[in-house]
Order: sequence, then C-alpha cells, then structure tokens
Amino acid sequence: MFRGTMSDVLRSNTISSRRFRGHLLASLVAGTVAGGCLSTVTPARADDSGVIRPDTQIQQLPNFVNLVKQVKPAVVSITARIKDPDMSEEAGAGGMPGGFPFPFPFQMMPQQGHQTVEARGSGFVISADGYVVTNNHVVKGASKVTVTLDDGTALPAKIVGRDSKTDIALLKVSPSGKLRFIELGDSDKVEPGEWVVAVGNPYGLGGTVTAGIVSARGRDIGDGPYDSFIQVDAPINRGNSGGPLFTQDGKVVGVNTAILSPSGGSIGIGFAIPSDTVKNVVDQLEKTGHVTRGYLGVTAQAITPSMASALGMKPSASGAPATGALVASVSAGSPAEKAGLKAGDVVTELNGQSIDTPHTLAVKVASIVPGTKTSVSYLRNNKPQTASIVIASLGKGGTADSTVGDAPHDTDKGPRLGVTLAPLTPDLRQQLGLEDSVRGVVVSDVQPGSPAEQAGIHAGDVIQAVGEVPVENPRATVSAIRQALQANHSVLLRVVRNGQSVFVAVSPNADEGDAAAGEDDDQ
Repeated sequence: MFRGTMSDVLRSNTISSRRFRGHLLASLVAGTVAGGCLSTVTPARADDSGVIRPDTQIQQLPNFVNLVKQVKPAVVSITARIKDPDMSEEAGAGGMPGGFPFPFPFQMMPQQGHQTVEARGSGFVISADGYVVTNNHVVKGASKVTVTLDDGTALPAKIVGRDSKTDIALLKVSPSGKLRFIELGDSDKVEPGEWVVAVGNPYGLGGTVTAGIVSARGRDIGDGPYDSFIQVDAPINRGNSGGPLFTQDGKVVGVNTAILSPSGGSIGIGFAIPSDTVKNVVDQLEKTGHVTRGYLGVTAQAITPSMASALGMKPSASGAPATGALVASVSAGSPAEKAGLKAGDVVTELNGQSIDTPHTLAVKVASIVPGTKTSVSYLRNNKPQTASIVIASLGKGGTADSTVGDAPHDTDKGPRLGVTLAPLTPDLRQQLGLEDSVRGVVVSDVQPGSPAEQAGIHAGDVIQAVGEVPVENPRATVSAIRQALQANHSVLLRVVRNGQSVFVAVSPNADEGDAAAGEDDDQ
C-alpha cells in the first residue's frame, strides 16, 4: 500500500518525466531523425504460436498546412432564414437513442420577435459557375439562403433541389467571376485509419479546420433506409453541417452531417455522407431538382447463423459466418420477378460488389440509375446463380410503391400532392413501431416544395383515410385522392404520426397549402 504524501507523488512524476526525457534523448541520438521525428523499424519476430509480431515503422505525423491553404477558398458558410421553425426538430434539441442527434444540430440565431431564426451551417463549391453542396436540414424550410465565401463575399443562393433521405441539398449562386471549387473523391477507397480533415463553420466562427482519422465505413445509425456513413474522430460541432471532409489528396470524400453526442457537443464521433452518394444525388438534383432511386422489387432479411445452417450455407474460408440478403418475397411485376428471383434465394453480390446484409442491398440498389442493366449473384439451394436485371424506378408503377401525382411519366396534368406511397409491410410496421391493428399506407417520400410538404406531411406518416374513405393499399389511396382532387378542393387525410392520429388538409394549389391537425375522437 502506498503511504507517501502528495508531494512524494509529484516528485515521483517529475523524476519519471526526467528519466523519460533522458531515454528519449538517447534514442534520438541512436536513431535516425527525419523532419524532427524519430523513424525506426522494429524487426519482425517469428512465432510459431500464431501471435502477430508486426514489422512497424514510426512515421512523421502529417502536416495539413498546404492542403488547407489550397482547399479553404472553396469552403463556404451557409445562412438560412427560417420562419417559425420547429426548434426541437431543426435545432437538434432531441436525439435518437444512444445520443444520435439527427439532423446534426446547426447554429440557430433568433431574430427580432422570435418569428424568424437564422440557421448557420457549412457547404462547399463544386463548380466554377457557383453550384454549392450542403445538408438538406440546413436549408429546409428556408425563405432566404445566403452563401458567404471564404473572402467574406455574401451571395444570395437558390435552392436547386433537396433530398431528405440522404440529407443533401444543392444550391446555386451567381458570382461575378469564376469561383474556385473542389472535386468529389472516391469514398469507396477510403480506409479506416486514414487521416482526414474537416473544414466548416462551427458556432458561426467561419473557416475552422479539424483533423482526425476514419474510424469506420458503412455505418448505419438507424436514421433512414440509405444510411451508410463514414465515421470519423475529427472534432465536429454545431455549424459544421454540410461542410466537406477531405483526404490528403484534397478530394472531398464526405459531407459532415451527424455526431454521436449525449450533450450536443463533439465527443470525437462524427458521421459524414460518402462522396459516392453525394455524386449520385447532386447529379440528379442539378438535372431534375429531385432524386429518383433504383428499384429491384424484393423484401429481404438478414441471415442468422441458424438460418445459414438451415440453408446449407458454409462459413467463409476464414471462419466468418455466411452473409447475404435472404429474399423473403418478390413483388409481382418487379424487375426481380422478371429476372426469375424467388423467395428463399440469397443475394450475395450486386455488380461484383459483396452484399452482406439487406441494408447493404437496399443502399446499393437505390444508388443505381433506373434503366441500368445490373448483374445480381445469388444462391439458390446453395448453388451459385447469376441474373441480369434492369433496375426500375422506385415508386414508378410497381406494386411495392405507387406515386401520387409526381411521377415523371404520369400523364395526368391535374393538381398534384407530391407524395410517394408504399404498402404497410410487416417490416415497415416494425420500423415505425405500429401495432397490428393499424391499417393504412406509408408515405415513403415527399417532393420538396409540393402541397404535401407545405401541409406538413412527412415521410413515415401512415395515411389511414382520405376524407371518410378508409384506405389500406397505395392503389386505393391514389384513386381516393384523385377523386378528391377532381372536386378542386383540399384533400383531408387522416394520418398516424408518432403513434397519434391527426387530420391534415392538403390543398391542391401549392400556393394555398394549409394544414389542420387535431386528435382523432376515436383514440
């Protein structure tokens, strides 16, 4: 037992420190000094027991000065003026289980009368003519958006398009000359342990630089169906939303969007949207103002060890459990059905890329441009099979999803609500936490700027009735809504949201959209 005094402890620490410096000095004299840092090689030792004895080299820490000087002019600050925002949602006051605040909290500055706030986030220029990438939640509901360049120039910005499912927004400014811009890199090549740099506008402080390493890839934090984040330990705080994540070659490999934090501040775990996802979304937003996702037409589930045993699937050569996406059902008329896929098949690869979970399959299929011929590898009765499948468009004509008035190929020129509907499957029921007694259809997407969005309809809402007509499938819902629209008056929807039944009135005129909500008397 230690019986010394505190001064003994301090003295002991001092002595140890001096001894350490002495040993370090001796090492520096004996070793090779490169750029002020020790560079030595530890010889590998053979060990028949299987213990790994790495042959390692201590290298000089990277210096990001030149990188930051070159990329910083393309990083911008975003100011969005929002009227009557839902502070609990937009400012990140709430959080997901485990401390995930999503959308990532950005800096909110109250204005006079508390009727308007300024949301401050980050972004970056991707073209000389003024296209800017940021987060959807930074500019959602904004009546005015301003982009401030690194040199202090403030430019009004137009929202070209937004995608809530990936939290990406594309803005456009009109500069007096050509802007300096940065390129999107290949996020598939990023590896855990790689150095990365985040640049943004934390707490409204302007261009701020933090550095760290990639902690993991393909992180699913449970926010949406297409979660596949890059996890980093670079400090990211309020206002970093929409800012770029750079690798040492100066390419953007991610857009900072969320953190893991019980308090809202950085604890060293941040999440960035991969640049490969950003490329696909931005290209579509620039061309059409909205995003169309690929559709395969299967419902899949994860493979447990017992299920793998029942299917006769063997572990990999390294002993890892068998993986893949087990097809539970195939939608009638879908690309999967036309290609011959059946329930019980196990999808293992898509265009040569490994599929280990149903989530991976959903993410990769959604990123494929509709109309693209895709190679799907799968197991049937534990025998390898390959099929060539033409990916369709999610929500366009399939039984799994039906679109109300916003399909590009819809010939109906009448009023439109701008929602995409999906059946209330057992999987969706579980995700939404709904009881078996709940009937209806799920709103899977809401078109930005549509009457439905203005009325307050959200993805995840369950429509139970149109007026007084109960609905239980997308086709019936579409028919009931179109009949109401033909009467040229607002459509009254009974919706289940967060376990509560409410009424929402949606006007077919986008400029006159209104909403009325209250408790259902039957509840």
